[in-house]
Amino acid sequence: MEIEIDSKRNNPLLNRTEIYFTLKHKGEGTPNREIIRSELAEKLNVKKETVIVNTVHSSFGIQEITGYAKIYSSLEKSKEIEPDYILIRNKIIEAKEKGKKKAEAKKPAGEPKKEGVEEKPAKQKPVEEPVKKPEIVETPKKVEKAEESSKKEEKPAEKSTIKSIEELKGKSGPESEQQAKGKKE
Repeated sequence: MEIEIDSKRNNPLLNRTEIYFTLKHKGEGTPNREIIRSELAEKLNVKKETVIVNTVHSSFGIQEITGYAKIYSSLEKSKEIEPDYILIRNKIIEAKEKGKKKAEAKKPAGEPKKEGVEEKPAKQKPVEEPVKKPEIVETPKKVEKAEESSKKEEKPAEKSTIKSIEELKGKSGPESEQQAKGKKE
């Protein structure tokens, strides 16, 4: 493995040195952060504990990594400034108990269930009552008019239906026979 330092910048306000680097790893797999930290510490002659690898980018088909690292003046300064997730990634601090509880909560699917533990029934949806239609109150005059108009409509409809049926049959009744005789003569 070869490490090349692309740029190096001193940041006195945060008591750190910021480094952009390229690591070539021909014929090997992508190294993890621990290996990168130890290689950077060896190259720059600093303690491994003070080196924090912030980002690592590898490209497809090329066996080299580009990254960004920070070298602090002391371990305490790095713990004060860096966010917890970066410190956990670099294994400077252990994951908090919240992370441990989540890991314990995730149990393998093949694990047998404990006896005596009852499963809670699924919540049932409340039964919806049918919607009642509002009653329409009509005045007596409107009711009478509606009844009269429906009676008037029924009578002409019946006559027209009878006429249309006779037309379909071709007027095969006695009237049509008389009309047919009159036409032949």
